[in-house]
Amino acid sequence: MDSFNQLLLSLDGMLGSAPWFPWVLLGVGFFFTIYLGFPQIRYFGHAIKIVQGKYDKPGDPGDTSHFQALATALSGTVGTGNIGGVGLAIFLGGPAALFWMWMTAFLGMTTKFVEVTLSHKYRIKAADGYYAGGPMFYMERRLNMKWLAVMFAIATVICSFGTGSLPQVNNIAQAMHDSFGIEKALTGGVLAILLGMVIIGGITRIAKVTSTIVPAMALIYVVGALGVIFYNIENIIPSFVAVFRDAFNGSAAVGGFLGASFAYAFNRGVNRGLFSNEAGQGSAPIAHAAARADEPVSEGMVSLLEPFIDTIIICTLTGLVILSSGVWTEKHENLFEGADTYVVAGNYSEENPAEVKQLFSYLSGQPSDVEAYNGSVVVTDGHPLNAQDFTLIHARSIAEDLDFRVGDDEFSGVLNVVDGKFANEDVDIWGKSLVHSVALTNKAFQRGFFGDYGGLIVTLGILLFAFSTAIAWSYYGDRSMIYLFGPKAVMPYRIVYVIAFFWAAIEDTTVIWNLSAVAIVIMTLPNLFGISVLAKEMKDTVKDYWKDPSHK
Repeated sequence: MDSFNQLLLSLDGMLGSAPWFPWVLLGVGFFFTIYLGFPQIRYFGHAIKIVQGKYDKPGDPGDTSHFQALATALSGTVGTGNIGGVGLAIFLGGPAALFWMWMTAFLGMTTKFVEVTLSHKYRIKAADGYYAGGPMFYMERRLNMKWLAVMFAIATVICSFGTGSLPQVNNIAQAMHDSFGIEKALTGGVLAILLGMVIIGGITRIAKVTSTIVPAMALIYVVGALGVIFYNIENIIPSFVAVFRDAFNGSAAVGGFLGASFAYAFNRGVNRGLFSNEAGQGSAPIAHAAARADEPVSEGMVSLLEPFIDTIIICTLTGLVILSSGVWTEKHENLFEGADTYVVAGNYSEENPAEVKQLFSYLSGQPSDVEAYNGSVVVTDGHPLNAQDFTLIHARSIAEDLDFRVGDDEFSGVLNVVDGKFANEDVDIWGKSLVHSVALTNKAFQRGFFGDYGGLIVTLGILLFAFSTAIAWSYYGDRSMIYLFGPKAVMPYRIVYVIAFFWAAIEDTTVIWNLSAVAIVIMTLPNLFGISVLAKEMKDTVKDYWKDPSHK
C-alpha cells in the first residue's frame, strides 16, 4: 500500500499538485468571466427565478425539474470536500487556503455556467429512454473529437470511484467509528445496500432522493456551524484578517510543520476548491442534462448557483468554524494512520526553527538533511524506551505521548522500522498530533454551544453529504458507461460501484484522498480544453437567449 500511495503522490505531483494546474483552472474561469461580462453577478437573480420555475413551459423536454437537477448536482458537490476537504486545505495551507477556495468558487461559477450550457445544448435522448448529456457529447457532436469524448467518459467512470464513491464512504465509516464505535465494515455494508436500492431506480429515483436530502442536510449543518461561530464570535474578525493577510503576504500562520509558501497555500486552496464545487470538472453537466428545459442557457444559469452554495456558503462556514475554534493549531489524541506516519532518525524539536525547516523540507520532498529511520523501537507497556534515537511524525507534526497497542492491550516488544515506516502493521499507534480532514472539523464543531454533541452534527453531515454524493456520482458514471458501451453496461457498472463503495469503507483515508486528487485532474483537463475551444459559440448562445423577450 505504501508503494501505491507513493505512486499516487508522484502522479499528483505531476498533475493536480503541479504549479501549472491551478493557473489553468483559474485561468479558464477568469477568461470566461471577462469574456462573458461577469455572468456570475449579472445573471444571479435570474438564475434564482429559473429554479423557482418562473420561466417553465409545459412540454419542455427532460426528466427532472430545474430544482431536482440542481439538487442532484449539489448532492454530487456538497460532500466530504465541504467537511473533510476544507479541514485538509487549512491543515496544509493555513487560512490563506480558504481565500483561494473563494476565488476558485467565484470564477468557477462562470466555468460551470459555460460547461453546463454547452453540454445541455448537445444532449441526446439515450437508448434507455432518458436524456444523457455531458462534455463527451459536445466533444463528439460539435468538436468532432470522438477520441477526446471517449477519454473524458473513461475518466468520468474512474472519477466516479475516485471522488464519488471511495472517499465518501471512507469518511462516513471513519466518522461513525469515531462517534459511535461502529465497525467500518458494518457501516460500509449497510450503506452499500442502501446505495444499491437508490441507484437501481435511475435518475428519477435519484432526483427524488437528492432533492429531499440536500435541503435537510444543509439546514442541519448550517445550524451546527453557526453554533460554533457565535460561540467564538470574538475570533471571527481575526479569522478573516488571517485569511486575507496570509493570502496576500505569501505566508500561512500555522502549527507544526505547516509553514507554507504562497504557492503551497494557493495550490491546496484551489485543489480543494475544485474537489468541493467541481467547477470545470465536467460532472455537473451530466446531472443538468436531465432537466426539463428547451433553452441550454437557462440550465447553465441554474448551475452557476452551485459553487456559490457549495463553497462560498458551506465551505466558508466550515473554514470559520475551524479557524475561530483554534483547533487547527492544537495537537489531539488520535489513532495514527500508517500513510500519514513517518519515523526519522535523531531527536527533533518544534522549538528549533532550523529543525522545523528541515523537517518541512523532508515532508515536502525537498532536499533536506533529515534521514528516514532504519532500526528498531523497543516498547514496554506501550511506551518506547529508545525514544532518543528517533522522532515520530504524524500529520506533519512531531507526535507526543506515544502509546503502542494491540487492540485494547498495551504492547511490549520490539518494532522494526524500515525506511521510516513500521513493519509491524498489527500494532496500533496512539498519541497526540495535529489532525486534519474530517477529524479536524469534528474537533472544531465541539468548541461551540452544542459542546461534544457538535461532533455528532459533523457525523450526521458526513453521512448525508457523502452518501448523497455517492448517489449522484453513480449517475455520472452510468451515463458515461452508456456513452462508451451502451445500456447493457449500466448494471455491471452499478454492481462494481456498490462493491467498491463497501471496500473503500476500510481503506486508509490518506490513500483515498491521493487517488481522488489524481482522478479529478484526469477528468478536468479535457473539459477545460473543450469549452475553451467553443468560447465564441458560448457567447453567441447567450446573446440568442436574451433576444427572447420572455427571458427578460
